[in-house]
Amino acid sequence: QLHFVESGGGLVQPGGSLTLSCTPSGFTLDYYAIGWFRQAPGKNREGVSCISRTGSDASYSASVKGRFTISRDNAKNTAYLQMNSLKPEDTGVYYCAAETGGGCLALLASAMDYWGEGTPLTVSS
Repeated sequence: QLHFVESGGGLVQPGGSLTLSCTPSGFTLDYYAIGWFRQAPGKNREGVSCISRTGSDASYSASVKGRFTISRDNAKNTAYLQMNSLKPEDTGVYYCAAETGGGCLALLASAMDYWGEGTPLTVSS
């Protein structure tokens, strides 16, 4: 019943930038750590980034570190993933997820309590 709605995906050229947004449906975002995960065709879902409940801590996968930035604005009840220097291998469906029990900063998909339905990103010329 509780879920997120992701938006901002689309088609972008390599080297370009895009920002994804995550808005909750039916709950207040500030009670949860927020993670972004992605799944490319034929591959398992992988953790991309996570931000703590207060926004004081964040983690990133090695493949996106230095290129992506996660943020949250609890007053607007929205979380974001800013993606720069995009590569074709970043292509996939991106999911926003929430958790309260710990594990998000370790990018553990199994720790997440609630999920969005995903927004697709295609990086191609």
